Amino acid sequence: MPDRANPGREVGQHEDLGMGKSALPVLRGEPPAKLVASTSAGKRAVLITVVAFVSYAYFYEGGGWNQNSRFDLVRAILDGHTLSIDAYHENTGDKAFYQGHYYSDKAPGQALLAVPAAAASRPLLRAAGVDPHSPRGLVATSYLASLFAVALPTALGCACLFLIALKLGSGETAAGFAAIAMGLATPIWPYATLFWAHALVGACLLFGFGAAWMLGSSKSAWADWWWGLAVGLAAGWATVSEYPAAPASAILALLALWQVWRGGWPRRWPTAAGIAVGAGACIAVLMAYQYAAFGSAFHLSYSYYEPGAFPWMQHGYLGLRFPRPVVAFKLLFGCRRGLFLVAPVGVAAVIGLRLLWKQKTTRAAAVAATSIAVYYWLFNSAFIAWPAGWSYGPRYMGAGIPLLCVGLAPVWDQAGRAWRIVIAALAACGGLFSLMAASVTAQPDPELLKCAPFRVLWPSFWAGKLSYNEMSMLSAADSATGCHGAFNLGELMGLHGLMSLIPLILVWVAGGAIWMRMDRAAKERTGE
Repeated sequence: MPDRANPGREVGQHEDLGMGKSALPVLRGEPPAKLVASTSAGKRAVLITVVAFVSYAYFYEGGGWNQNSRFDLVRAILDGHTLSIDAYHENTGDKAFYQGHYYSDKAPGQALLAVPAAAASRPLLRAAGVDPHSPRGLVATSYLASLFAVALPTALGCACLFLIALKLGSGETAAGFAAIAMGLATPIWPYATLFWAHALVGACLLFGFGAAWMLGSSKSAWADWWWGLAVGLAAGWATVSEYPAAPASAILALLALWQVWRGGWPRRWPTAAGIAVGAGACIAVLMAYQYAAFGSAFHLSYSYYEPGAFPWMQHGYLGLRFPRPVVAFKLLFGCRRGLFLVAPVGVAAVIGLRLLWKQKTTRAAAVAATSIAVYYWLFNSAFIAWPAGWSYGPRYMGAGIPLLCVGLAPVWDQAGRAWRIVIAALAACGGLFSLMAASVTAQPDPELLKCAPFRVLWPSFWAGKLSYNEMSMLSAADSATGCHGAFNLGELMGLHGLMSLIPLILVWVAGGAIWMRMDRAAKERTGE
């Protein structure tokens, strides 16, 4: 296929980047159709989604202030047709107080996304003979809400990263490695088992990134409008789900416009209009929520804490100051929250982004992905409460991790055999830490567990002390009859300790076997 920017060059030709014989395929203009649109790629994307989703759905992490605040809003909407969480507020400290009523202090996007799943669960539970309002029914509802609003979008985000890697010129093996490493070898895994918004927002940003990059091969003004709409909706919903996502969403909008800028106003106007419609719809939802809850469309929920609650939010702008170098270092290498400690494959991702940056045709993608990852790093280092309470890894950086992982596929493609072994080992270490966090607890006590991966997760995991969290997502009255904390599906089957992970491991083995079968079929088709 001729290259539009360089007619004398064929799309898909390799370009030596000076890192060995296995050079990254460089795409100029359109990607090879055999990579993006092949049946094999589609099947592999589905397989990645299934394996990641099962891995997330296998664990239920129980309660905590963050997820309780969000689930309280879901219950309030369904039970009381109100945004006030007065009936449940005692189970969380993450709440706003306005004119005598309590509200969730969280951005509403994730809770609103979970409402349809929670509503659909009720007739299903009744059909199974379970009262939806009983503690057992509420746990089931919160679990299904987490699956729909966290696990499923994150699993789809893994598949999206796979397709993005193909679009950027990587092979299917490298793209698959990137997708699985992002989903299972970084804190994204434990975050995807919690009713938190970090994994959801990261997935939304990936969706927006992929849509923005597709504009580079768009063929019509109508297609430009639709891809722009997809960027606006994905980036907009990221912001509706977490307020700090707004700058990252703006970066995606700029990437989308950059992709069509050389096409002149006939391409710029449809793209900009699509972005505006998508983002505007999301902003309208947020403003309507804020007006209904707090009487103003422009006042964030964080502005309405009770006196004395979260005093650090009074410093700077809602707790934000300038980034601090010491904190920035700790967020990458510290034992308490260091990203490269719990996800060492992230170091390889940084190198991969640099490789993309060096290529003219992928530089814009590298700039956007790097900017978003760096933004979240600086945001976390600027926040006065940077350790982020009961959490695993640097969770305020969580939504930026998927964009960092855009660099994994190119670095795998570039690496020789020895370096691939090293990169795979780094991913395996991160995968083990993530498995331990999902199995034991993704919410270690920050006061007692200064170095949770080694002091608590490691010994507890190998001792078979799993599902550590006994906190409930229910209100005090609902949970008074017993513990409704964390569990995994193996434990529900009657298995205990490490044996409870066997069904999950069998899913991984089956997924790996299917992938290798696809590899053999591909080689037979090409005659290799």
